Amino acid sequence: MGESFGIYKLGMDKEIMPYIEMANLACGFHASDPVTMHKSVKLAKKYQVEIGCHPSYPDLIGFGRREMSCTVEEIVSIILYQLGALDAICKSYNREISYLKPHGALYNGMMRDIEIFRAIVKAVSKYNKSIKVMILSSSKNSLYAKIANRYGISLLYELFADRAYRDSGLLVSRTEKGALLSHDEVLKRAEMLFKKGVIETINGRELKLEADTLCVHGDNKEALDMIKSIFEIKPKDYQST
Repeated sequence: MGESFGIYKLGMDKEIMPYIEMANLACGFHASDPVTMHKSVKLAKKYQVEIGCHPSYPDLIGFGRREMSCTVEEIVSIILYQLGALDAICKSYNREISYLKPHGALYNGMMRDIEIFRAIVKAVSKYNKSIKVMILSSSKNSLYAKIANRYGISLLYELFADRAYRDSGLLVSRTEKGALLSHDEVLKRAEMLFKKGVIETINGRELKLEADTLCVHGDNKEALDMIKSIFEIKPKDYQST
């Protein structure tokens, strides 16, 4: 959320915020700007929504969805920069960043390359060890937890309501057909997760993955209706981001 930029408006933050518990706020590198960040934090405070830092590679033109070749020092630096910017605005409202979830190519990169993940948790640990890091729930959860623990960082395991999954547990690329789920498919996914603790892959296979949060992308045209539908059926111990 918070992905508008200058005169360009993206998403329906005001409408969506009342129905979520956690908001991943853009920090200026893939979207957003100081004024948008300010409005986003103010809105999150109004609805008592947990604030998550949503950093990305410095790629405004590509919306943070293009791969970049960065050193560990560069990744640490861009994470710290975005954390600091969002945290300054949070402090002005007596709010805190409770977790960090990388965006786009940076998120996909850390799930593919353990060194990228290591750089991210290193950056968070240098800034504030109480900030959790959100990752894609997979068969590698224990490996990622072991590395995060070395830096004193706790993890949150995430599932996506509106993205197709491969049998391996990884997301289907947005460039492929069927990567984005419809409203009905999202509702089916949520009901299956809540009732059976599993999700269905693009090939119809059932996957059982640990889940702390369930994510819906705010830039989806049907996001508001999807989130309202999930909000109506979700158990109290699930959090929708």
